[in-house]
Amino acid sequence: MTPIRVLTGITTSGTPHLGNYVGAIRPALATSRQPGIESFYFLADYHALIKVQEPARVQRSTLEIAATWLACGLDPSKVWFYRQSDLPETNELTWLLTCVAGKGILNRAHAYKAAVDRNRAEGQDDDYAVTAGLFMYPVLMAADILLFNAHKVPVGRDQIQHIEMARDFGQRFNHLYGGPAGTEYFTLPEAVIEEHVATLPGLDGRKMSKSYDNTIPLFAPRATLKKLIFSIVTDSRAPGEAKDADNSNVFQLYQAFATADETAAMRNAFADGIAWGEAKQQLFERIDAEIAPLREQYEALIAKPAYIEQLLRDGAARLRAQYATPLLLRLREAVGLRDLGKQVATAKTVSTQASLPVFKQYREADGKFYFKLVDGDRVLLQSVGHESARTAGQLIGRLKQEGGAALQQAETVAVKLGEELIGHLHEGVELAEIVEALAQFAVEDA
Repeated sequence: MTPIRVLTGITTSGTPHLGNYVGAIRPALATSRQPGIESFYFLADYHALIKVQEPARVQRSTLEIAATWLACGLDPSKVWFYRQSDLPETNELTWLLTCVAGKGILNRAHAYKAAVDRNRAEGQDDDYAVTAGLFMYPVLMAADILLFNAHKVPVGRDQIQHIEMARDFGQRFNHLYGGPAGTEYFTLPEAVIEEHVATLPGLDGRKMSKSYDNTIPLFAPRATLKKLIFSIVTDSRAPGEAKDADNSNVFQLYQAFATADETAAMRNAFADGIAWGEAKQQLFERIDAEIAPLREQYEALIAKPAYIEQLLRDGAARLRAQYATPLLLRLREAVGLRDLGKQVATAKTVSTQASLPVFKQYREADGKFYFKLVDGDRVLLQSVGHESARTAGQLIGRLKQEGGAALQQAETVAVKLGEELIGHLHEGVELAEIVEALAQFAVEDA
């Protein structure tokens, strides 16, 4: 059974905090221990360069994040653990995907649109201070994912769009360069949204984020951790006065670390009017109980940067040999970056094995969804564009179920299903060939 490949990356732009631990590190490590899972963890240092121009900070963050994963229980002998910049194949794949990525899709990327909107609000040119790196960020992220044909990518809701883009680019490449037998070079990834994973509030109540400077460093010294927890913003309700647990930053943080029984007890304490100082003390003790053993391991690891460097390099070397380099060789061959001394196969010299007709779905640069019916190396039917993948998929389902009985040819090459225009005959194709191809789906289902 082929394992499910799950890929997780974290940008090396700052010091890991409690939000990173609860929202990404802890659930990712739990997933890696499940049977049938092949896990990939990488330090996204190329991504860091998009927003950080402080070399020392990028280097320090890379060391801190690597040490954090290891201290929290990541075992490099059982998962893939590597640094993004140690894989030159990532850059090559980024360029190959750039050549198939639609600019219109990139124009709609959230980060780029937000920068443009900000510039307009400030009366600046749309692209003022917008780097090509920011604009091309989704392509680099797609390369990270497609390089290992990851099946699943755990992300927050704000990152779903990037996974959809990775699917678009991979699908477009498959469509353009797929071989006569329907070769597909890329597996299309799925975003995994972990609804039960909490988004932690920071010191000021907003989402804990380096952008807001409201974080609690994961491995802050015990005294610093206590000081930060006691600085969390609360309301003015006095001791003995019932407090609203569901809208309390202190309670939300406590719940992320406590057991169900501990959480229930704290909720009762809030209803009974626990003093804020006492609630913060209990929060501190509960977090420190979980983090203290990990902090000790982290401090030992952070003192051995050469050891961590070697771990990352070894991980990348093994990963390149097993996955990255073989894939790039196939992709180079696919796009025509080939050895000139070898005979070039043509459509006339390639012999194809008999295969059943297949439908191939893809998205074009115009943002619409299409499909084509392919039999061997021949395209029989090319669809019209659809506003959603679901609509295109539903039409494919109807064609498979209803067969060719309801098909009509109109305007020479136009094909209708009932009264609906669904596509066009490919050059040299007769409607009868499509009807025959659709009949094979019925035989296969039977």
